[in-house]
Amino acid sequence: MNVGSPDAPSCREVRRFLTLFLNDKRVIDLPWLFRKILVNGIIVPFRIKKSATLYKRLWTEKGSPLIYLSGELKEKLQLKMGSGYKVFVAMRYGEPGYKTALAEIKNKGFEKLVLMPLFPQHALATTETALVAAKREIKKQGIKASVFEVGQFYQHREFIKTFAWQVKKYKPEHFDYLLFSFHGIPIRQDQKSQPWDWRGDKKYSYREACFQTARLIANELGIAENRYSVSFQSRLSKNWLAPFSDEMLLQKLKEGKKEILVMAPSFVTDCLETIVEIEQDYREMFIKNGGKKLQLVAGLNTENKWVSALAEIISETMQF
Repeated sequence: MNVGSPDAPSCREVRRFLTLFLNDKRVIDLPWLFRKILVNGIIVPFRIKKSATLYKRLWTEKGSPLIYLSGELKEKLQLKMGSGYKVFVAMRYGEPGYKTALAEIKNKGFEKLVLMPLFPQHALATTETALVAAKREIKKQGIKASVFEVGQFYQHREFIKTFAWQVKKYKPEHFDYLLFSFHGIPIRQDQKSQPWDWRGDKKYSYREACFQTARLIANELGIAENRYSVSFQSRLSKNWLAPFSDEMLLQKLKEGKKEILVMAPSFVTDCLETIVEIEQDYREMFIKNGGKKLQLVAGLNTENKWVSALAEIISETMQF
């Protein structure tokens, strides 16, 4: 499962998507009435045109990258797992929908079901809402299969090795500085959910998990602590996790770091936040302010090493 995307970059479809997404109590964790007024009366109406414009910049001939890349990943993972497995891809909001996938799973009578939200670090608005929604629908449809949950996987050795392998393609040693940019969340949500890590050894908040992700990848790459920073993007207010990625880039530019490599390890599939926000908007801002080069490391997307890593994570999960 992943978050999802509008079916088209039109105001109508963006309105539909934002309404579904922002009315989720785990995305905006406010009292029901306040959330309804805020989302449906203020946020959605005022964000539709701007968001539709952003999606138009993202859209390709194949449609939304998040959707078509997820479909391609599904096909590759199916080949990797073999005939003993059936792989489905579903979105928490929009199409392809998780309810439809679960209906097919029920009809085919599978004995074991692995739920894998594609979010390396656990947060209320990503991993948790995906698992809660899926399990609620499993119960509603009366699916009898044994259910296994992958949960967060940022600390799994294969994810770290694969992401580091992807970074190496860009020759990080040739850049002045490296930035790990993670999706931001409201500060108030950070401590609300602290799931166990991969082996159940320690609990981390989302923020702590992001810093741990960066340390693990940097260690795998042999990058010294003074050569990278961790920051958070996509903020909606100053009450979100800091430091903010755009401000960090400008700060490093003032320190003379004119060529920066940006990594986004909270996204395994390229989407609006990586392609438009980092690769287009941050790059334009960086160059405009005197920078020479801002390079985004592409998401793992459909890389064969990522497919193999996914297969191993899934197989290990089923052993517990």
